[in-house]
Amino acid sequence: MNHSGRIAFLLLLASLLVTVKAQNIIELNTGTTLDVENDDTYSKNQHGLITEVSSPSIEMFLPTENDSLCPAVIICPGGGYSVIVYEGEGISTAKEMAANGIAAFVLKYRLPGSSADNGKNNPLKDVQKAIKIVRENASKWNINPGKIGVMGFSAGGHLASTLATHYRPIINNPENTNLRPDFQILVYPVISMQDSLTHPGSRNQLLGDSPTQEDINNFSSELKVDGNTPSAYITHATDDVVVDVDNSIFYFEQLRHHKVPVEMHIYQKGNHGFIFKHKTWTAPLFEWMENSGFLTN
Repeated sequence: MNHSGRIAFLLLLASLLVTVKAQNIIELNTGTTLDVENDDTYSKNQHGLITEVSSPSIEMFLPTENDSLCPAVIICPGGGYSVIVYEGEGISTAKEMAANGIAAFVLKYRLPGSSADNGKNNPLKDVQKAIKIVRENASKWNINPGKIGVMGFSAGGHLASTLATHYRPIINNPENTNLRPDFQILVYPVISMQDSLTHPGSRNQLLGDSPTQEDINNFSSELKVDGNTPSAYITHATDDVVVDVDNSIFYFEQLRHHKVPVEMHIYQKGNHGFIFKHKTWTAPLFEWMENSGFLTN
């Protein structure tokens, strides 16, 4: 890293430390608030990846200096529905969002397991509970209730697109809270469960080794787009050897044909997980959010 690059990195680090509050964990099923240090609702492996979630939760990252209502995003880290890349895709992204005036909530969602059972609906239930809690507490957290989006990476991108196309409640919602996200941000996402397009590992973990065609179609987000699907920002790399870029392209085409506002940025190189290489990948994202009115008051 050259001298100017080192200075820029230190300034970014300083801004993150200054503008991001110490956070709490909110358990989705109980509403209990935990200190980060006392959160024992999950298990990690030797690589720091979450392998099991006993109680789904969201971790809050709120901007400290915000005189007006801010937008919010629920972040769904990836991991093929077998682990959760919580620190790398979740926490680091949330800090950058908060440093740019966006309230961020990192979701620990239940992993469905490898067999075709009722666990296939658990991640969707968890992200629906997350947006319900954020919207119902918007005034408490100084959030604009009409600017709450969802963001996902890889299999977390599948979960985010599932919420964007399956926002009608499958959870208990007596308050009739709106569970539709106002926007969706998808980063090298798994979109489809179809044989020709899907990431097999994600599909096997979510739907089991022998899924029904009904389940395959129901969890293929490109087949569920309609005119009320929320605006989207999509980014992917052409050379992704894990999740084919056609997932993003097919989804983009369905959104476009249904006249849903959508913007897509495709890198020539970067492979899967390019956010760890392209440090400026969020610049066009923030520009899209501003141009789309999500960063304006």
